[in-house]
Amino acid sequence: MPPENRPTGETAHLRALEALYASAPVNQLFESRLSLAEGGSSEIRFSVLPNTFHAAGAAHGTVYFKMLDDAAFYAANSLVSDRFLLTTAFNLHFTKPLREGPARAEGRWVSGKRRVFVAEARILDSSGEECARGTGTFLRSHIALSGLDGYRPG
Repeated sequence: MPPENRPTGETAHLRALEALYASAPVNQLFESRLSLAEGGSSEIRFSVLPNTFHAAGAAHGTVYFKMLDDAAFYAANSLVSDRFLLTTAFNLHFTKPLREGPARAEGRWVSGKRRVFVAEARILDSSGEECARGTGTFLRSHIALSGLDGYRPG
């Protein structure tokens, strides 16, 4: 991309976080894509596949946790441009079985702007019904975002 067309400021940070998400090795296990439209919110579109089912034919809890944690995490880390946040706690509430097909996790920052951040997320199935909800606490780490291979601003 020519330098004059490269994103700057918050937009560059959000695109770099999207690249960081895509570069994480764990995301080779899940068909998913992170979108950050603005600081403090996130959306992950993903597919629920039969290879993630538990014995009763719906998504295993690992899918719920991963998507909720990631959506909340990126909503919070979108407000921090220098450090990687770490999940310190996460509460998850299952409300409906998640079946095969497209789904999305929506994350939203709730509070905190210095050291500890709180964010929440929810998963919606293809019909728009909520299947799970979670709230996480995230701590500013000593890991510089600029030192992570997948974080590529501008």
